[in-house]
Amino acid sequence: MSVRLAIVFYSTYGTNHQMAEIAAEAARAAGAEVRLLRVAETAPDEVVAAQEAWAAQVGKAESLPAATPADMEWANAYLFSTPTRFGGAASQMRAFIDTLGGQWFAGALANKAVSAMSSAQNPHGGQEATLLGLYTTFMHWGAVIVAPGYTDPSVFEAGGNPYGYSHTQGQDLGDAARAAIAHQARRLVTMAGKLAV
Repeated sequence: MSVRLAIVFYSTYGTNHQMAEIAAEAARAAGAEVRLLRVAETAPDEVVAAQEAWAAQVGKAESLPAATPADMEWANAYLFSTPTRFGGAASQMRAFIDTLGGQWFAGALANKAVSAMSSAQNPHGGQEATLLGLYTTFMHWGAVIVAPGYTDPSVFEAGGNPYGYSHTQGQDLGDAARAAIAHQARRLVTMAGKLAV
């Protein structure tokens, strides 16, 4: 069975959007069918409009489809990417996850490979806590967590987070970051392929 990967991201200023695009390119090159999906914005329009970079990112992402529960049923693998907010996933991402009760109850999220990435303003801004919090949710689903671990030198070169790639806001998504994201995406596709038999 082929791998159908839903890459679900929320991005305030564009970092997680870029990370999701890098992962999508690597996953497609690894043979997966990929849906790149944004999480709908839930912040009030006037709040978004008051921050130029935030408004620009909303405009940039509008051309992508918004993630739906139907996408989650279609996919047999998931990659989530979200900014960190106070040590957890952004509320927009949590709001989307909270729409998936019906799929969880029906077992439609179980036995699927899943991984996650995050970003924060500084290196110790809660990225690991965000990833572990998402993984707790995925365990409730019965999904199979596929973290990058220390399975490739790129993980060390990009900061050494074995739970999932995490980015420090404002730093360039250079070669080391791209290599770590691509490794995580390829590893997810490989493991999803083993599960999807």
